[in-house]
Amino acid sequence: MTTELKTIYSELQTKIQSLPLNELLLSPDEETQLRSQKIDQLIKNETSKMSSEVAQRIQNEFYSWGPLCRLMDDQDISEILVNGPETIWFEKGGRLHEYQDAFLSEISFKNCIERISQAAKCFITVEHPSADSSFGDFRLSLIGSDLTQSHTHLSLRRHPKNPWTFAKLHSANWCDNNAVRFFSELMGSRKNFLVVGSTGSGKTSVLNSMLNLLPAHERVVVIEDTSEISLSNKASMKLLTREDPQGLLPNIDQTQLVKRSLRLRPDRLVMGEVRGAEAKDFLMALATGHAGSFGTLHAQDANQALIRLEMLIQMGAPQWSLTAIRRLIQLSLDYILVVDREPSGLRYFKGAYRLCSLEDHGFLVEPVDLTETGRILPHS
Repeated sequence: MTTELKTIYSELQTKIQSLPLNELLLSPDEETQLRSQKIDQLIKNETSKMSSEVAQRIQNEFYSWGPLCRLMDDQDISEILVNGPETIWFEKGGRLHEYQDAFLSEISFKNCIERISQAAKCFITVEHPSADSSFGDFRLSLIGSDLTQSHTHLSLRRHPKNPWTFAKLHSANWCDNNAVRFFSELMGSRKNFLVVGSTGSGKTSVLNSMLNLLPAHERVVVIEDTSEISLSNKASMKLLTREDPQGLLPNIDQTQLVKRSLRLRPDRLVMGEVRGAEAKDFLMALATGHAGSFGTLHAQDANQALIRLEMLIQMGAPQWSLTAIRRLIQLSLDYILVVDREPSGLRYFKGAYRLCSLEDHGFLVEPVDLTETGRILPHS
């Protein structure tokens, strides 16, 4: 089918290229408008002779997102990966699948990337060959050919329209009833914690589920790079970073947003992902009166999370000693929740860990027995 579509598209492009140029000696703007009208009419006339499915596919190639349209309309697809005009993959049910359709030419692929860039106001340049933004229901990431040494690469991760709850996660065998009760106790006791796991393990889904446990009167300030977390109530608000590839506007990072959030009367702070020097300011806020705050961090387990957290804090405070950094972590963090993902794509809750104490060799961390009562203990 794709080979047939490529032939139809190529023949149509040949007819477009044969349209007469400036036959009426029009101005450049008038010529462009007239030529655009002629192209639209030619495409309309030619596609009217085709089946509705083929006609729609050809029109998508000229005016929309080409082969990506069908993938974007499928709500069960969580991620779309485009490595070039003929290499498209999608994630469904937690597993990657190769898409059998493709762009019909290099030109239509480049035109689609340009249309997406315009719609998302997300542009890549020689100086800034990568960019991230939101695009409809998706988080968009563009990587230019200067970095890939081939085609522009595109990643679209879908924002869930119906945020996850622990009831949904439980029904999907992500956790058991004991874990659900523990999460409710964790939020009710206003403990500070991090959700850690690898890429795609479901950390953001856990954050959304946690926020669904909050009462309507609590004000949460959410800090993110891209909008993925759903606000729990009308009293809450969200702050997003800003990065201007054109360099016309000053960038605003998560460190600045943490400082700004403290003036917004938050009951809790939520960090979409702790990934840089903002770790210092975030933990300092947690240690000085914003109990019940939480965020995510890329790590495989609790011990690795603590090591990485030390490194991130050191980025924001290189003059601090390791002892001071560890003391800050001890004062600000109570629990670490670990999530994971199997090769099959199944996501699951791996376990909860409590920071017991700070010893000479480092942190003493113990797993929480979720079957016991009184599991939420005071911080040492």
